[in-house]
Amino acid sequence: MLSKSQIKLITSLKQKKYRSQHQLFVAEGIKTVSELLNSSYQLHRLYTITNEFDVSDDLVTYISSDELRKISFLKSPNTALAVFEMKKPEPIDPSQLIVALDDVSDPGNLGTIIRLCDWFGVRDLICSINTVDCFNPKVVQASMGSLSRVNLSYTDLKAFLSAMDATKFGAFMNSESIYEMNLPSSGILVLGNEANGISDEIAQLINQKISIPRFGQLQETESLNVANAAAILLSEFKRRLIEK
Repeated sequence: MLSKSQIKLITSLKQKKYRSQHQLFVAEGIKTVSELLNSSYQLHRLYTITNEFDVSDDLVTYISSDELRKISFLKSPNTALAVFEMKKPEPIDPSQLIVALDDVSDPGNLGTIIRLCDWFGVRDLICSINTVDCFNPKVVQASMGSLSRVNLSYTDLKAFLSAMDATKFGAFMNSESIYEMNLPSSGILVLGNEANGISDEIAQLINQKISIPRFGQLQETESLNVANAAAILLSEFKRRLIEK
């Protein structure tokens, strides 16, 4: 049975300041919880209406569907909610392709980009300080467990890019077509904010501006969603590796 203190702690984790204070975050659903249980993230506590998880009894609280609804951040709670401990990011590998985000603000976009990095084998995802928190419940949900396989770091993006010798590719409108370029196996792919794109101070550090050409007859579409753009760009980077 849930205690008042447990409910208070879990519901507080919807806010970033309490996640930071407790160094804890919430994951929901069988798939996401299972992925994180099988990762290097440490379980703080599992709250579930089933007994299908292989978890030590002293870390599990069995609850009713009504209790799950009280603590869930989802409109339709899904079997289990787990609280995990945050962990420090691992060292970045500069020899591989890195994705960097300049103030991406939408949780769904970040979650999708995390999944894309996992899918395309990008280990390191660098986020500016103002990029949405990767432990936001909506980000965790959208990442569908890929959070456990992508190394996320939050840092001063300008300082990070300035210190890196790798080629910095920036996604812009009306720049050189990604389909007409010779792409390397390493480098940093920078993606910008949903509304404003890559900021001016970060743009100054970009070595190679790239774009996804529009093929529509009218060409009136203003821009692509940043997560959609990430999918196309990562696919092209990885496709070139196969052809080499």
